[in-house]
Amino acid sequence: MIDIPRLKQSFRHAFRGLRHAFFYHQNLRIHAFLAALAIILGIALKLSPLEWTAILVAIFLVFAAEMINTAFEEVLNLVKTEHDGRIQIAKDVSAGMVLLVALFAVIVGTVILIPKIARLILEVD
Repeated sequence: MIDIPRLKQSFRHAFRGLRHAFFYHQNLRIHAFLAALAIILGIALKLSPLEWTAILVAIFLVFAAEMINTAFEEVLNLVKTEHDGRIQIAKDVSAGMVLLVALFAVIVGTVILIPKIARLILEVD
C-alpha cells in the first residue's frame, strides 16, 4: 500500500532540493537559462517529436549531473573542511562529469538546431 503522507513528504524534500540547487548554485541557473533558450528555439523551429526527445534528454541529463555534482560536493565539504588533495580530485572529477554531459547537450543542440537555423537564414535571402 502507498503511504500518501510519506510520499508527500518525499516530494517536499525533492522540491526543497531543487529550489536550493537553483537559488544557491549559479551553474544550475546558467543551465536553466540555456535550457530555456533551447526550448524557445525548439518551439520556434517546430522540432519533430524525435528531435524534442533528444533535446529534452540532453537538458535533463545536464540538470541531473549538476545536481549530483552539487550533492557530492556538499557531502565532501562536510567530510573534510580543510584542503585535501584527494577530495579535490573527487570534486574535479565530479565537475568533469558535468562538463562532459554539458558538452553532449551542446552537440545534440548543434546537430538538431544549427541546420534548421541555417535553412531559415538561407530561405530569407
